[in-house]
Amino acid sequence: MVLVGGRSNERAVSLKTGAAIARALAGLGEEVRLLDTGRPERPALPPEEFEAATGAEAESEAASGAGTARTAVAAGGAATEAEAVTAAAGTVALTRSLGEAWRPDLVFVALHGGAGEDGTVQALLDWLGLPYTGCAMAASALAMDKMRSKRVFRDGGLLVPEGFLHHAPAGARDRGDAVRGLQARIEIELGYPAVAKPNREGSSVGLAILGDVAAAERLLPGVLAVSGEILVERYVPGREITATILGGRVLPLVEILPDGGLYDYEHKYTRGVTRYACPADLPADLAEGIANDARRAWDLLGCRHLARVDFRLDPEGRSFILEVNTIPGMTETSLVPMAAEAAGLDFPALVAELCRLALEDAP
Repeated sequence: MVLVGGRSNERAVSLKTGAAIARALAGLGEEVRLLDTGRPERPALPPEEFEAATGAEAESEAASGAGTARTAVAAGGAATEAEAVTAAAGTVALTRSLGEAWRPDLVFVALHGGAGEDGTVQALLDWLGLPYTGCAMAASALAMDKMRSKRVFRDGGLLVPEGFLHHAPAGARDRGDAVRGLQARIEIELGYPAVAKPNREGSSVGLAILGDVAAAERLLPGVLAVSGEILVERYVPGREITATILGGRVLPLVEILPDGGLYDYEHKYTRGVTRYACPADLPADLAEGIANDARRAWDLLGCRHLARVDFRLDPEGRSFILEVNTIPGMTETSLVPMAAEAAGLDFPALVAELCRLALEDAP
């Protein structure tokens, strides 16, 4: 069973990731069903039927791109009572489908963000006694919280950008005083340039590079529209490097070279607007140091199976860890399949290895 979709701002990416994984599993001769955790009224379906049922929706969401991702929760704040009831009904439906209707041999988690990546679904699967791919509950929850994982990395001896966590009350997030309050903290505690991003989002949803006061005034309302929990960090100039870890093994490093310098949602999921170098063109000792830092972060969070560790490499050659992604994307523009291919694993082989690792850890 491949779990896809969900209700997070990364739903469109999850649909693409899940479809690619399901096709690979079917090509390997496995019986596959896809289950959309964000549409509990839909049954689990074989890949062809699922893609036909969700094709129009996926195309619409992908076409709207970053705009959809950034405005999906613009209303913000705590979930309404109706949303809470819907979420609870979805959990009951998911539990019944997985635990009673299907009882799959393996669950491949292809969800991104929200309850699919923050440990919630992982806890449910643990409770049902079903083997599943990816990090377990604790590592998933910790990695999704960027600020808390930063503290773990720092205490573990890794370099992290200086920064702070800012909370804006839900009712005030669309007001000018919320922007001014955050802007004042940036000027007092960090200065410019700085980076602002939601503390619990992925795919660069809501990410903003604040070069100066004018940029902050222009961009912070969009960040606050996505979330009231904002991580602000000192901007680290330099190169963007990412390390994929598969079963404890660090794959060849990837350097990300986006046109315009900002690796945002559009640059991640639009073909041709970002270049990649894999393996990254780095001196051997520097590449080894980054790989060791990535493995250290993996160990500190207690990761398993697969994770992607993102770094900024400053002009002095210091690698600053930005975050760990426990369910990295597996689309045609994603970094993990690129690193795997450089290590000699094509996409079906990568998917098969993740299944093997998950079944090896089965209860």
